[in-house]
Amino acid sequence: MKTNRLLIVFLIVGAILLIPFLAMQFDTGVNWSAFDFIVMGILLLITGIAIERALSMVSSARNRLIICGIILMAFLLVWAELAVGVFGTPFAGS
Repeated sequence: MKTNRLLIVFLIVGAILLIPFLAMQFDTGVNWSAFDFIVMGILLLITGIAIERALSMVSSARNRLIICGIILMAFLLVWAELAVGVFGTPFAGS
């Protein structure tokens, strides 16, 4: 992985994490702890790096789209499970 691409992934993850951080400054409805930021940062980094690897390793545009879609669906399922416990696993606090 090129250093420039990795830097871009880190910057995008930081920008995404700024959204709830800034929302916490203006609204009491958003209440994230440091642990929430760490977990979401790790989840976003894994997703970003996996997508970058898929884009750099797969040559077919169709296969890139399919693989990136699978990665994003996995991200969304884990995110939903951690947020509200869709499947009721211990990771969701159930």
